[in-house]
Amino acid sequence: MRALTSLAWAAALAGAAPAASQTLVTSPRPDSVDVTVYRAPGRDPSTAMELDLLQGYALIAETRRVSLPAGETELRFEGVAGGIVPQSAVLSGFPERIVERNRDAYLLSPASLLERSLGRHVRIRRTSRATGAVREHPAVIRSGADGAVVLQTADGYEALQCTGMTEQLVYPSVPPGLSASPTLSVRARSTQAVSATITLTYLASGFDWQADYIATLAPDGRTLDLFAWLTLASNDETSFPDADTQAVAGRLNREAVERERGDDGALRLRCWPSARTSDIPADAPPARRQRALAAARFDSVAPVTVIGAEDVVVTGARMARQEELGDLKLYRLPEPVTVAANGQKQVAFLHQPQVAFDLVYRQRLAAGSDYDALQAQRMLVTRNRPEQGLGLPLPGGSLQLFAAAGGRPILVGQGALADRAVGEEVEIQIGEAAGVVTRVETIEFGDDWADYRVTVTSDQQEPVRFEAEFNVGQDERFRPRTRLARRDGRPLWAVTIPANGSAELRYRISERGR
Repeated sequence: MRALTSLAWAAALAGAAPAASQTLVTSPRPDSVDVTVYRAPGRDPSTAMELDLLQGYALIAETRRVSLPAGETELRFEGVAGGIVPQSAVLSGFPERIVERNRDAYLLSPASLLERSLGRHVRIRRTSRATGAVREHPAVIRSGADGAVVLQTADGYEALQCTGMTEQLVYPSVPPGLSASPTLSVRARSTQAVSATITLTYLASGFDWQADYIATLAPDGRTLDLFAWLTLASNDETSFPDADTQAVAGRLNREAVERERGDDGALRLRCWPSARTSDIPADAPPARRQRALAAARFDSVAPVTVIGAEDVVVTGARMARQEELGDLKLYRLPEPVTVAANGQKQVAFLHQPQVAFDLVYRQRLAAGSDYDALQAQRMLVTRNRPEQGLGLPLPGGSLQLFAAAGGRPILVGQGALADRAVGEEVEIQIGEAAGVVTRVETIEFGDDWADYRVTVTSDQQEPVRFEAEFNVGQDERFRPRTRLARRDGRPLWAVTIPANGSAELRYRISERGR
Protein backbone atom coordinates (compact mmCIF):
# COMPACT_ATOMS: atom_id res chain seq x y z
CA MET A 1 0.00 0.00 0.00
CA ARG A 2 3.01 2.31 -0.41
CA ALA A 3 1.42 4.16 -3.34
CA LEU A 4 -1.76 4.63 -1.37
CA THR A 5 -0.17 6.07 1.75
CA SER A 6 1.91 8.59 -0.22
CA LEU A 7 -1.21 10.21 -1.71
CA ALA A 8 -2.37 13.43 -0.04
CA TRP A 9 -5.67 13.54 1.79
CA ALA A 10 -7.96 15.08 -0.83
CA ALA A 11 -11.53 15.49 -2.01
CA ALA A 12 -13.49 14.22 -4.97
CA LEU A 13 -16.73 14.84 -6.77
CA ALA A 14 -20.01 14.39 -4.92
CA GLY A 15 -21.60 11.60 -6.85
CA ALA A 16 -20.81 9.23 -9.64
CA ALA A 17 -19.05 9.91 -12.93
CA PRO A 18 -20.85 12.29 -15.30
CA ALA A 19 -23.71 10.92 -17.34
CA ALA A 20 -23.12 9.94 -20.95
CA SER A 21 -24.81 13.14 -22.16
CA GLN A 22 -22.28 15.26 -20.28
CA THR A 23 -18.71 16.10 -21.21
CA LEU A 24 -16.11 16.07 -18.45
CA VAL A 25 -13.66 18.99 -18.49
CA THR A 26 -10.99 19.32 -15.82
CA SER A 27 -9.12 22.47 -14.83
CA PRO A 28 -6.13 21.02 -12.93
CA ARG A 29 -4.87 24.25 -11.37
CA PRO A 30 -5.47 28.02 -11.37
CA ASP A 31 -3.50 30.24 -13.74
CA SER A 32 -3.27 32.92 -11.06
CA VAL A 33 -4.53 33.21 -7.50
CA ASP A 34 -5.15 35.96 -4.95
CA VAL A 35 -5.26 35.10 -1.21
CA THR A 36 -6.63 37.50 1.43
CA VAL A 37 -6.25 36.21 5.00
CA TYR A 38 -8.52 37.28 7.87
CA ARG A 39 -7.78 36.75 11.56
CA ALA A 40 -9.81 34.33 13.65
CA PRO A 41 -12.95 36.28 14.70
CA GLY A 42 -12.99 34.93 18.27
CA ARG A 43 -9.26 35.22 18.96
CA ASP A 44 -7.81 38.19 20.80
CA PRO A 45 -5.10 39.65 18.54
CA SER A 46 -2.62 39.46 21.41
CA THR A 47 -3.21 35.69 21.76
CA ALA A 48 -0.98 33.37 19.75
CA MET A 49 -2.47 31.38 16.89
CA GLU A 50 -3.30 27.70 17.45
CA LEU A 51 -1.27 26.30 14.56
CA ASP A 52 -2.94 22.88 14.71
CA LEU A 53 -6.44 24.38 14.61
CA LEU A 54 -6.42 27.76 12.86
CA GLN A 55 -9.76 29.51 13.29
CA GLY A 56 -9.28 32.30 10.75
CA TYR A 57 -10.21 32.15 7.10
CA ALA A 58 -9.18 33.37 3.66
CA LEU A 59 -10.90 34.86 0.64
CA ILE A 60 -9.40 33.14 -2.39
CA ALA A 61 -9.84 34.37 -5.97
CA GLU A 62 -8.62 32.06 -8.75
CA THR A 63 -8.40 32.80 -12.48
CA ARG A 64 -8.57 29.82 -14.86
CA ARG A 65 -8.71 29.50 -18.63
CA VAL A 66 -11.10 26.75 -19.77
CA SER A 67 -12.52 25.48 -23.06
CA LEU A 68 -16.09 24.19 -23.03
CA PRO A 69 -17.80 22.22 -25.78
CA ALA A 70 -21.36 22.82 -26.85
CA GLY A 71 -23.97 21.18 -24.65
CA GLU A 72 -23.83 20.24 -21.00
CA THR A 73 -20.42 20.02 -19.33
CA GLU A 74 -19.26 18.91 -15.94
CA LEU A 75 -16.36 21.23 -15.16
CA ARG A 76 -14.03 20.19 -12.34
CA PHE A 77 -11.88 22.81 -10.61
CA GLU A 78 -9.05 20.81 -9.03
CA GLY A 79 -6.63 22.28 -6.52
CA VAL A 80 -9.09 24.45 -4.61
CA ALA A 81 -8.59 24.85 -0.85
CA GLY A 82 -9.56 21.78 1.15
CA GLY A 83 -11.41 24.04 3.60
CA ILE A 84 -13.55 25.67 0.92
CA VAL A 85 -16.94 26.94 2.12
CA PRO A 86 -19.09 25.74 -0.82
CA GLN A 87 -21.97 28.13 -0.31
CA SER A 88 -19.59 31.09 -0.60
CA ALA A 89 -18.30 30.15 -4.08
CA VAL A 90 -18.93 32.75 -6.80
CA LEU A 91 -18.18 32.03 -10.47
CA SER A 92 -17.90 34.74 -13.09
CA GLY A 93 -16.83 34.75 -16.72
CA PHE A 94 -19.12 32.00 -18.00
CA PRO A 95 -20.67 33.03 -21.33
CA GLU A 96 -23.95 31.34 -20.42
CA ARG A 97 -25.25 29.77 -17.21
CA ILE A 98 -24.33 27.38 -14.42
CA VAL A 99 -26.79 24.57 -13.75
CA GLU A 100 -25.40 23.39 -10.39
CA ARG A 101 -22.24 23.18 -8.34
CA ASN A 102 -20.93 20.51 -5.95
CA ARG A 103 -18.37 20.42 -3.16
CA ASP A 104 -16.34 17.22 -3.11
CA ALA A 105 -17.71 14.61 -0.76
CA TYR A 106 -15.38 11.62 -1.16
CA LEU A 107 -11.82 11.81 0.09
CA LEU A 108 -8.91 10.04 -1.53
CA SER A 109 -7.87 8.10 1.56
CA PRO A 110 -7.33 4.45 2.49
CA ALA A 111 -10.97 4.08 3.52
CA SER A 112 -12.54 5.87 0.53
CA LEU A 113 -10.24 4.09 -1.94
CA LEU A 114 -11.34 0.72 -0.58
CA GLU A 115 -14.99 1.76 -0.45
CA ARG A 116 -15.00 2.90 -4.08
CA SER A 117 -13.27 -0.36 -5.10
CA LEU A 118 -16.08 -2.55 -3.78
CA GLY A 119 -16.62 -5.40 -6.24
CA ARG A 120 -13.46 -4.54 -8.19
CA HIS A 121 -10.44 -6.71 -8.85
CA VAL A 122 -7.32 -5.96 -6.78
CA ARG A 123 -4.24 -7.89 -5.74
CA ILE A 124 -3.37 -8.89 -2.20
CA ARG A 125 0.34 -8.85 -1.34
CA ARG A 126 1.41 -11.11 1.56
CA THR A 127 4.77 -11.17 3.31
CA SER A 128 5.70 -14.18 5.43
CA ARG A 129 6.86 -13.16 8.91
CA ALA A 130 9.03 -16.29 9.11
CA THR A 131 10.83 -16.21 5.74
CA GLY A 132 10.17 -12.72 4.38
CA ALA A 133 8.88 -14.21 1.12
CA VAL A 134 6.44 -11.98 -0.77
CA ARG A 135 3.55 -13.39 -2.81
CA GLU A 136 0.66 -11.71 -4.66
CA HIS A 137 -2.78 -13.16 -5.36
CA PRO A 138 -5.76 -11.78 -7.28
CA ALA A 139 -8.78 -10.90 -5.14
CA VAL A 140 -12.14 -9.16 -5.28
CA ILE A 141 -13.31 -6.81 -2.51
CA ARG A 142 -16.69 -7.99 -1.25
CA SER A 143 -17.25 -5.71 1.80
CA GLY A 144 -16.52 -2.08 2.62
CA ALA A 145 -14.20 -0.42 5.12
CA ASP A 146 -16.68 -0.41 8.00
CA GLY A 147 -15.46 -3.32 10.08
CA ALA A 148 -13.74 -6.39 8.65
CA VAL A 149 -12.82 -6.16 4.96
CA VAL A 150 -13.90 -9.38 3.24
CA LEU A 151 -11.99 -10.53 0.14
CA GLN A 152 -12.88 -13.30 -2.32
CA THR A 153 -9.82 -15.24 -3.50
CA ALA A 154 -9.23 -18.58 -5.22
CA ASP A 155 -9.29 -20.17 -1.76
CA GLY A 156 -12.68 -18.70 -0.80
CA TYR A 157 -13.68 -15.78 1.43
CA GLU A 158 -11.39 -14.28 4.06
CA ALA A 159 -10.88 -11.10 6.07
CA LEU A 160 -8.00 -8.76 5.31
CA GLN A 161 -5.02 -8.92 7.73
CA CYS A 162 -6.44 -11.83 9.71
CA THR A 163 -4.06 -14.55 8.49
CA GLY A 164 -1.15 -13.63 10.75
CA MET A 165 0.92 -12.42 7.78
CA THR A 166 1.60 -8.86 6.70
CA GLU A 167 -0.96 -8.07 4.01
CA GLN A 168 -1.46 -5.14 1.69
CA LEU A 169 -3.96 -4.36 -1.02
CA VAL A 170 -2.54 -3.25 -4.38
CA TYR A 171 -4.97 -1.27 -6.55
CA PRO A 172 -4.54 -1.22 -10.33
CA SER A 173 -5.84 2.36 -10.57
CA VAL A 174 -7.78 5.06 -8.75
CA PRO A 175 -11.54 4.42 -9.18
CA PRO A 176 -13.61 7.02 -11.06
CA GLY A 177 -14.89 9.86 -8.93
CA LEU A 178 -11.76 10.22 -6.79
CA SER A 179 -9.30 13.04 -7.31
CA ALA A 180 -5.74 13.62 -6.13
CA SER A 181 -6.52 17.17 -5.00
CA PRO A 182 -9.51 19.01 -3.46
CA THR A 183 -12.09 19.67 -6.19
CA LEU A 184 -15.14 21.82 -6.82
CA SER A 185 -17.40 20.79 -9.70
CA VAL A 186 -20.01 22.75 -11.63
CA ARG A 187 -22.41 21.72 -14.34
CA ALA A 188 -22.52 24.27 -17.15
CA ARG A 189 -24.66 24.52 -20.27
CA SER A 190 -23.55 26.25 -23.47
CA THR A 191 -25.15 26.53 -26.90
CA GLN A 192 -21.76 26.54 -28.64
CA ALA A 193 -18.13 25.67 -28.00
CA VAL A 194 -16.35 28.52 -26.18
CA SER A 195 -13.08 29.39 -24.46
CA ALA A 196 -13.40 31.61 -21.44
CA THR A 197 -11.41 33.02 -18.55
CA ILE A 198 -13.24 31.99 -15.37
CA THR A 199 -12.86 33.68 -11.99
CA LEU A 200 -13.66 31.47 -9.00
CA THR A 201 -13.94 33.28 -5.65
CA TYR A 202 -14.65 31.55 -2.35
CA LEU A 203 -14.02 31.56 1.41
CA ALA A 204 -11.89 28.85 2.97
CA SER A 205 -11.28 27.96 6.62
CA GLY A 206 -7.95 26.91 8.14
CA PHE A 207 -6.03 30.19 7.79
CA ASP A 208 -4.97 32.94 10.21
CA TRP A 209 -2.43 35.72 10.68
CA GLN A 210 -0.94 37.85 13.41
CA ALA A 211 1.55 40.65 13.97
CA ASP A 212 4.82 39.91 15.81
CA TYR A 213 6.62 42.99 17.14
CA ILE A 214 10.30 43.31 18.03
CA ALA A 215 11.22 46.38 20.10
CA THR A 216 14.83 47.34 20.86
CA LEU A 217 15.56 49.89 23.58
CA ALA A 218 17.84 52.79 22.68
CA PRO A 219 20.84 53.45 24.99
CA ASP A 220 19.11 56.54 26.42
CA GLY A 221 16.17 54.42 27.59
CA ARG A 222 13.66 56.93 26.22
CA THR A 223 13.08 55.66 22.68
CA LEU A 224 12.89 52.28 21.02
CA ASP A 225 13.23 50.83 17.55
CA LEU A 226 9.95 49.09 16.65
CA PHE A 227 9.90 46.42 13.94
CA ALA A 228 7.07 44.05 13.08
CA TRP A 229 6.58 40.85 11.11
CA LEU A 230 3.29 39.87 9.54
CA THR A 231 2.97 36.11 10.12
CA LEU A 232 0.63 34.16 7.83
CA ALA A 233 -0.34 30.58 8.67
CA SER A 234 -2.25 27.85 6.86
CA ASN A 235 -3.16 24.31 7.86
CA ASP A 236 -4.98 23.67 4.60
CA GLU A 237 -3.72 20.81 2.45
CA THR A 238 -3.52 22.98 -0.69
CA SER A 239 -0.57 25.24 -1.53
CA PHE A 240 -1.03 28.42 -3.54
CA PRO A 241 2.22 29.21 -5.42
CA ASP A 242 3.05 32.77 -6.48
CA ALA A 243 -0.12 34.18 -4.92
CA ASP A 244 -0.89 37.87 -4.59
CA THR A 245 -1.40 37.94 -0.83
CA GLN A 246 -3.02 40.35 1.62
CA ALA A 247 -3.95 40.35 5.31
CA VAL A 248 -6.92 42.23 6.77
CA ALA A 249 -6.93 43.74 10.27
CA GLY A 250 -10.16 44.56 12.05
CA ARG A 251 -13.28 42.69 13.11
CA LEU A 252 -15.92 41.46 10.67
CA ASN A 253 -19.41 40.34 11.64
CA ARG A 254 -19.07 36.78 10.38
CA GLU A 255 -20.48 33.59 11.86
CA ALA A 256 -18.16 30.63 12.23
CA VAL A 257 -18.65 27.91 9.62
CA GLU A 258 -17.62 24.37 10.42
CA ARG A 259 -15.18 22.88 7.94
CA GLU A 260 -16.56 19.97 5.94
CA ARG A 261 -14.09 17.20 6.62
CA GLY A 262 -15.99 13.93 6.72
CA ASP A 263 -14.16 11.18 8.58
CA ASP A 264 -10.39 11.01 8.91
CA GLY A 265 -10.07 8.60 6.00
CA ALA A 266 -8.15 6.00 8.02
CA LEU A 267 -8.69 2.31 7.36
CA ARG A 268 -9.47 0.36 10.54
CA LEU A 269 -9.66 -3.39 10.20
CA ARG A 270 -11.14 -5.91 12.63
CA CYS A 271 -10.73 -9.68 12.71
CA TRP A 272 -13.02 -12.26 14.25
CA PRO A 273 -11.93 -13.85 17.56
CA SER A 274 -9.77 -16.94 17.13
CA ALA A 275 -12.02 -18.85 19.54
CA ARG A 276 -15.46 -20.08 18.57
CA THR A 277 -18.38 -17.97 19.59
CA SER A 278 -19.75 -20.97 21.49
CA ASP A 279 -16.66 -20.77 23.75
CA ILE A 280 -18.01 -17.51 25.19
CA PRO A 281 -21.03 -18.13 27.41
CA ALA A 282 -24.13 -16.31 26.21
CA ASP A 283 -24.83 -15.16 29.77
CA ALA A 284 -21.29 -13.84 30.35
CA PRO A 285 -21.15 -10.30 31.71
CA PRO A 286 -20.67 -7.66 28.97
CA ALA A 287 -17.21 -6.73 30.29
CA ARG A 288 -16.00 -10.34 30.07
CA ARG A 289 -17.34 -10.70 26.55
CA GLN A 290 -15.60 -7.49 25.52
CA ARG A 291 -12.27 -8.68 26.99
CA ALA A 292 -12.59 -12.01 25.22
CA LEU A 293 -13.30 -10.37 21.87
CA ALA A 294 -10.63 -7.69 22.34
CA ALA A 295 -7.97 -10.34 22.99
CA ALA A 296 -8.28 -11.55 19.40
CA ARG A 297 -8.89 -8.16 17.83
CA PHE A 298 -6.37 -6.69 15.39
CA ASP A 299 -6.60 -3.00 14.50
CA SER A 300 -4.57 -1.55 11.68
CA VAL A 301 -4.49 2.14 10.89
CA ALA A 302 -2.86 3.05 7.58
CA PRO A 303 -0.14 5.66 8.11
CA VAL A 304 -0.86 9.19 6.92
CA THR A 305 1.94 11.70 6.63
CA VAL A 306 0.98 15.17 7.87
CA ILE A 307 3.34 18.11 7.49
CA GLY A 308 3.21 20.18 10.66
CA ALA A 309 2.84 23.98 10.54
CA GLU A 310 6.26 24.45 12.12
CA ASP A 311 8.61 25.47 9.30
CA VAL A 312 8.58 29.24 8.98
CA VAL A 313 9.55 30.86 5.68
CA VAL A 314 10.84 34.40 6.23
CA THR A 315 11.12 37.06 3.56
CA GLY A 316 12.14 40.55 4.55
CA ALA A 317 13.58 42.15 1.44
CA ARG A 318 10.56 44.42 0.96
CA MET A 319 7.86 45.47 3.38
CA ALA A 320 4.11 44.98 3.17
CA ARG A 321 2.24 48.20 2.54
CA GLN A 322 -0.89 49.34 4.32
CA GLU A 323 -4.09 50.30 2.49
CA GLU A 324 -7.46 51.53 3.70
CA LEU A 325 -10.42 49.15 3.36
CA GLY A 326 -13.31 51.09 4.86
CA ASP A 327 -13.07 50.63 8.63
CA LEU A 328 -10.59 47.80 8.09
CA LYS A 329 -6.88 47.90 7.32
CA LEU A 330 -5.35 45.85 4.53
CA TYR A 331 -1.67 44.89 4.42
CA ARG A 332 -0.59 43.97 0.91
CA LEU A 333 2.55 41.88 0.44
CA PRO A 334 4.86 43.62 -2.03
CA GLU A 335 5.44 40.62 -4.30
CA PRO A 336 3.78 37.25 -4.99
CA VAL A 337 4.55 34.57 -2.40
CA THR A 338 3.72 30.92 -1.94
CA VAL A 339 1.06 30.36 0.73
CA ALA A 340 2.26 26.86 1.53
CA ALA A 341 0.11 24.00 2.80
CA ASN A 342 0.59 23.45 6.54
CA GLY A 343 3.13 26.24 6.78
CA GLN A 344 3.88 29.75 7.94
CA LYS A 345 5.37 32.77 6.21
CA GLN A 346 6.64 36.02 7.70
CA VAL A 347 6.89 39.33 5.86
CA ALA A 348 8.08 42.64 7.33
CA PHE A 349 5.33 45.26 7.42
CA LEU A 350 6.41 47.97 9.87
CA HIS A 351 9.59 49.73 11.01
CA GLN A 352 9.49 52.82 13.22
CA PRO A 353 13.08 53.59 14.32
CA GLN A 354 12.44 56.20 17.05
CA VAL A 355 9.33 55.63 19.12
CA ALA A 356 9.20 57.76 22.27
CA PHE A 357 7.77 56.02 25.32
CA ASP A 358 7.54 56.14 29.09
CA LEU A 359 8.37 53.22 31.35
CA VAL A 360 5.73 53.09 34.08
CA TYR A 361 5.60 50.77 37.09
CA ARG A 362 1.97 50.00 37.79
CA GLN A 363 -0.05 48.22 40.47
CA ARG A 364 -3.76 47.60 40.99
CA LEU A 365 -4.95 47.24 44.60
CA ALA A 366 -8.18 46.41 46.42
CA ALA A 367 -8.58 49.47 48.62
CA GLY A 368 -9.73 47.54 51.72
CA SER A 369 -7.02 44.81 51.75
CA ASP A 370 -3.50 44.37 53.14
CA TYR A 371 -0.65 43.28 50.86
CA ASP A 372 2.90 42.17 51.53
CA ALA A 373 5.66 42.71 48.94
CA LEU A 374 3.72 42.95 45.68
CA GLN A 375 5.94 43.35 42.61
CA ALA A 376 4.88 46.13 40.26
CA GLN A 377 4.17 45.51 36.58
CA ARG A 378 6.42 47.21 34.03
CA MET A 379 4.45 49.03 31.32
CA LEU A 380 5.58 50.61 28.07
CA VAL A 381 3.30 53.62 27.59
CA THR A 382 3.07 55.88 24.54
CA ARG A 383 0.46 57.35 22.20
CA ASN A 384 -0.09 56.33 18.61
CA ARG A 385 0.63 59.65 16.92
CA PRO A 386 3.47 61.13 14.80
CA GLU A 387 4.84 63.18 17.70
CA GLN A 388 5.75 59.89 19.44
CA GLY A 389 7.22 58.35 16.27
CA LEU A 390 4.10 56.35 15.37
CA GLY A 391 0.88 57.67 13.83
CA LEU A 392 -0.23 54.58 11.90
CA PRO A 393 -2.69 51.74 12.65
CA LEU A 394 -1.12 49.03 14.82
CA PRO A 395 -2.67 45.54 14.49
CA GLY A 396 -2.59 43.49 17.68
CA GLY A 397 0.11 40.91 18.31
CA SER A 398 2.93 39.74 20.53
CA LEU A 399 5.92 41.93 21.45
CA GLN A 400 9.46 40.98 22.41
CA LEU A 401 11.53 43.71 24.10
CA PHE A 402 15.33 43.67 23.75
CA ALA A 403 18.15 45.80 25.10
CA ALA A 404 21.83 45.85 24.15
CA ALA A 405 24.30 44.39 26.65
CA GLY A 406 27.93 43.76 25.78
CA GLY A 407 27.20 44.41 22.12
CA ARG A 408 24.48 41.75 22.00
CA PRO A 409 20.67 41.97 22.19
CA ILE A 410 19.25 40.61 25.46
CA LEU A 411 15.57 39.78 25.96
CA VAL A 412 14.29 41.99 28.80
CA GLY A 413 10.51 41.61 28.50
CA GLN A 414 7.59 40.09 26.66
CA GLY A 415 4.10 41.39 26.19
CA ALA A 416 1.21 41.85 23.82
CA LEU A 417 -0.33 44.73 21.91
CA ALA A 418 -4.04 45.09 21.21
CA ASP A 419 -5.36 46.72 18.02
CA ARG A 420 -4.66 50.44 18.26
CA ALA A 421 -5.91 53.14 15.91
CA VAL A 422 -4.10 56.40 15.26
CA GLY A 423 -4.36 58.71 18.27
CA GLU A 424 -5.09 55.99 20.83
CA GLU A 425 -2.99 55.37 23.92
CA VAL A 426 -0.72 52.33 23.69
CA GLU A 427 0.08 50.36 26.85
CA ILE A 428 2.08 47.14 26.82
CA GLN A 429 2.69 45.09 29.95
CA ILE A 430 6.16 43.53 29.69
CA GLY A 431 6.60 41.75 33.01
CA GLU A 432 7.08 42.19 36.75
CA ALA A 433 9.73 44.39 38.33
CA ALA A 434 11.37 42.58 41.24
CA GLY A 435 12.94 45.80 42.55
CA VAL A 436 9.77 47.93 42.77
CA VAL A 437 7.71 46.56 45.65
CA THR A 438 4.36 47.64 47.13
CA ARG A 439 3.17 47.00 50.70
CA VAL A 440 -0.26 47.87 52.13
CA GLU A 441 -0.94 47.62 55.87
CA THR A 442 -3.73 48.56 58.25
CA ILE A 443 -2.34 51.06 60.77
CA GLU A 444 -5.51 51.88 62.75
CA PHE A 445 -9.18 50.88 62.71
CA GLY A 446 -12.51 51.46 64.37
CA ASP A 447 -15.96 49.88 64.28
CA ASP A 448 -16.80 51.05 60.76
CA TRP A 449 -13.51 52.45 59.41
CA ALA A 450 -9.84 51.55 58.89
CA ASP A 451 -6.73 53.57 58.03
CA TYR A 452 -4.21 52.14 55.54
CA ARG A 453 -0.65 52.97 54.55
CA VAL A 454 0.78 52.19 51.11
CA THR A 455 4.57 52.07 50.89
CA VAL A 456 6.40 51.67 47.58
CA THR A 457 10.17 51.09 47.49
CA SER A 458 12.50 51.05 44.48
CA ASP A 459 16.05 49.74 44.06
CA GLN A 460 16.47 51.40 40.64
CA GLN A 461 19.46 53.67 40.09
CA GLU A 462 17.23 56.34 38.57
CA PRO A 463 13.85 57.81 39.55
CA VAL A 464 10.88 55.76 38.35
CA ARG A 465 7.28 56.63 37.58
CA PHE A 466 4.81 54.61 39.66
CA GLU A 467 1.02 54.38 39.42
CA ALA A 468 -1.45 52.60 41.68
CA GLU A 469 -5.13 52.14 40.83
CA PHE A 470 -7.55 51.36 43.68
CA ASN A 471 -10.64 49.16 43.36
CA VAL A 472 -13.23 50.50 45.81
CA GLY A 473 -16.23 48.39 46.83
CA GLN A 474 -19.77 49.64 46.30
CA ASP A 475 -20.38 49.85 50.06
CA GLU A 476 -17.01 51.52 50.75
CA ARG A 477 -15.98 55.16 50.91
CA PHE A 478 -12.37 55.96 49.92
CA ARG A 479 -10.78 59.02 51.63
CA PRO A 480 -7.12 59.65 50.70
CA ARG A 481 -5.10 62.20 52.67
CA THR A 482 -3.67 63.47 49.36
CA ARG A 483 -5.80 64.58 46.43
CA LEU A 484 -5.70 61.86 43.74
CA ALA A 485 -6.54 61.75 40.05
CA ARG A 486 -8.94 59.22 38.53
CA ARG A 487 -8.62 56.75 35.63
CA ASP A 488 -11.57 54.77 34.28
CA GLY A 489 -13.55 55.76 37.38
CA ARG A 490 -10.89 54.50 39.83
CA PRO A 491 -8.72 56.56 42.20
CA LEU A 492 -5.19 56.85 40.73
CA TRP A 493 -2.06 57.56 42.76
CA ALA A 494 0.74 58.70 40.41
CA VAL A 495 4.10 59.45 41.97
CA THR A 496 7.79 59.61 41.05
CA ILE A 497 9.90 57.45 43.33
CA PRO A 498 13.46 58.74 43.75
CA ALA A 499 16.46 56.54 42.97
CA ASN A 500 16.83 53.86 45.66
CA GLY A 501 13.98 55.58 47.48
CA SER A 502 10.37 55.14 48.55
CA ALA A 503 6.99 56.87 48.55
CA GLU A 504 4.00 56.65 50.88
CA LEU A 505 0.24 57.18 50.69
CA ARG A 506 -2.33 57.06 53.48
CA TYR A 507 -6.08 56.75 53.16
CA ARG A 508 -9.16 55.76 55.12
CA ILE A 509 -11.83 53.24 54.14
CA SER A 510 -15.22 53.64 55.86
CA GLU A 511 -18.71 52.31 55.33
CA ARG A 512 -20.64 54.36 52.82
CA GLY A 513 -23.02 56.78 54.56
CA ARG A 514 -20.84 57.03 57.73
